[in-house]
Amino acid sequence: MSQTSPTLSLPYIQPAQAQKHVTHNEALRILDAVTQLSVISTTLTTPPGQTVSGDRYIVADAATGVWAGQEQNIAVQVDGSWQFFTPNIGWRADIASSGEQVRFDGTVWQPAGGGATGDLQNVPLLGVNTTADATNKLAVSADATLLNNAGGGHQLKLNKATAGDTASLLFQTGFGGRAEMGTAGDDNFEVKVSPNGSNFKTAIRAEASTGAVQFPGGQSFFQDVFILNDTAWSIDIPWSNPSRILMWLSVNMEGRYFLFSITGTLTGVNNFGEMFANPPGTLTYHTGPLSGTTGPSGGINVSIDVTGSAPKLFVENRLGSNRLFTLSTMGK
Repeated sequence: MSQTSPTLSLPYIQPAQAQKHVTHNEALRILDAVTQLSVISTTLTTPPGQTVSGDRYIVADAATGVWAGQEQNIAVQVDGSWQFFTPNIGWRADIASSGEQVRFDGTVWQPAGGGATGDLQNVPLLGVNTTADATNKLAVSADATLLNNAGGGHQLKLNKATAGDTASLLFQTGFGGRAEMGTAGDDNFEVKVSPNGSNFKTAIRAEASTGAVQFPGGQSFFQDVFILNDTAWSIDIPWSNPSRILMWLSVNMEGRYFLFSITGTLTGVNNFGEMFANPPGTLTYHTGPLSGTTGPSGGINVSIDVTGSAPKLFVENRLGSNRLFTLSTMGK
C-alpha cells in the first residue's frame, strides 16, 4: 500500500501506526495550503519581512535565502517557518491583490486569463455575450460595438495573405449574406448585393491599378411622380456633374414620350439635347426654377436650376390635367 495519495501526496495512516493524529494533521495541513489556492505574490525571490501564519506565495525564479531552490513552488508560512509544495500541471492560483489567475504548465506559472486584469494574449477563442467557434474566433452579441480612438484617429484593418484571398465586410440578414464590400479574389474594391445570400451582383467596382470606378450592374435613376396641372416637381440631380446621361420621360397619356440627353457641366438649358419628342414641340427646355406656369402651356417644361446649394431638375406640367410622369436615366 502506498504511503501517500497520488494527486496531493497526502500521507495515509498506516496499519497499527502510533500517533495517528500526526499523519492526519499533516494531511489537513497540505489540504489547507493548496485547496482554493490564493497567493499574495508570484514575483518575490525571498520571503517578505512581515508575514503571518497561512500567508502563501509562489516563489519566483532565482530565489535566495530560505526560499533558495524552491522556484515555482508554493511557499506557505506555518508557525514561523516555511513549508513548500510542488504544483502539478493544471493547478491554478488566484493572485489576491490583482484578481489575476495563473496556471502551472509543468514548468512555470503562466497567466490563465482570469480576473479583471487577466492576460488575453493568444487566447484561442473569445466570445462576448455569445459563444465563439472555430470560424468566428471572436464573437460579440450586443446592441452595438464601439471601437474608439486612443489618439487622434482609429483604423480598422482587414489584412489578407494574397490578392486572391478575401478581405471584406459582410452584412447579413438571418445569417444570410445580403451585401458585401471589400476586396474579394483580387485587389479591386467592390460593393456587392444579394437577395438571397447565394447570388451576388457587383454594384460598384473601383479598379486597384487606376482608381477608375465601374458600375457593372449599370447606373440608373428611376422615379414615378404624380404632378398636378400647372405645378412643378423638382429633385436634387442624382447623377454626376459633368453629366453624360440619357433621360427617358413619359406621361400617362397615349403617345407622350420623350428622349433627351443631358451632358457637360450642369448650367441650364444648354445641357439639354433632344433625341426625339412625341408629339413634336411638346417638350421645352429652360434654365432655373420652374413655378408651374413658367413655360408655355399645352406641353411639358424641363429645366436645370443651379442657383441653390445642389443642382435640381425641374419638371413642369402644363398639359391641362393632372398626370403621372415616369423618368429614368442611363449613364452618369
